[in-house]
Amino acid sequence: MEQQEEQGEAGGRAGRRSGALRIVGLTLAGALVLGAAAVGWAYWHLDHNIKSVDIDTALGDDRPAPARSTPSTTASAAASPLPTGSLNILVLGSDSRSGKANKELGGGDSTGVRSDTEMVVHIDAGRTKATVVSIPRDTLLTRPSCPLSSGGSTAVAHNVMVNTAYELGGPVCAVKTVESLTHVRMDHYIEIDFSGFAGLVDALGGVDVTTTQTIDDDKSHLHLKAGPHHLDGKQALALARTRHGIGDGSDLGRIGLQQQLVKALLEQMSGTKLLADPARLYRVADTVTAGLTTDTGLDSLSELMRLGQSLKGLTSDQVKTVMMPNVQAPSDHNRVIAKEPAASELWASLR
Repeated sequence: MEQQEEQGEAGGRAGRRSGALRIVGLTLAGALVLGAAAVGWAYWHLDHNIKSVDIDTALGDDRPAPARSTPSTTASAAASPLPTGSLNILVLGSDSRSGKANKELGGGDSTGVRSDTEMVVHIDAGRTKATVVSIPRDTLLTRPSCPLSSGGSTAVAHNVMVNTAYELGGPVCAVKTVESLTHVRMDHYIEIDFSGFAGLVDALGGVDVTTTQTIDDDKSHLHLKAGPHHLDGKQALALARTRHGIGDGSDLGRIGLQQQLVKALLEQMSGTKLLADPARLYRVADTVTAGLTTDTGLDSLSELMRLGQSLKGLTSDQVKTVMMPNVQAPSDHNRVIAKEPAASELWASLR
């Protein structure tokens, strides 16, 4: 009898353990399913944040030839190693007022969006060095005929500012105009709006810069004494846009501040261990992709990650920032034109 009771108790304990193990197993399985679903949703969400424009199809073959070392953008990430070829990327900052956040940050009229900042980023073969060339938005040039998404094309225009290309024909015309100016093929296009830039700075915890002069600009609402500063996103955006509180009030003085911000952000990103903090990494990615427009070669999270991974050896001290050589325009002392032959020599070095 006692033996039967002991066997009964042992069976009960075994049953309870088995039941408990089943519960734990089901709980873990449920957690894994929910975790996978959350990761899947996060990936889908970030992937669908990105807006894109099919620039290659729109421009066709009427553009400079790609560099021989430029890798194919159609190669599978799983089937090939990370690319190491040189790249030229047109990076634009737009003053769009589309959306509440952009409007609050001082974006322009949504019916007349302009490219507030234009930079050609050249990444050397090997991807351990880069050159960032700023094109003054006050640059006068001949804007080529550009195809329009609604059909037809724009007319060729002489002696107009470079940033009118985006205003008139969007990213496609911006790329074609820069390619016409530089005779350099833009392998990719990246555009970030006001809220995307400010959000990136905030998600990184701010950015450290040192100003060499006091800035008092009521138009950008920026007032900084000369010296070191830790800026939040709104302040960093104001610094990138200010022009009336420095130098002669032209776009040339502002470019120096923008280039300083680029280097400071690169240093901030390299010093921030994002991969060790998934929650923070997601916040950064969500903020950036929400304000991002790319060409179709970079319009997915996997393609952007692949580009980022190929640049892991690129440090801020290996990034050179320069301005397109320019001189005062004869027709308008408030505008500039490319200085030759220096400008052509610079562009030739990026091919």
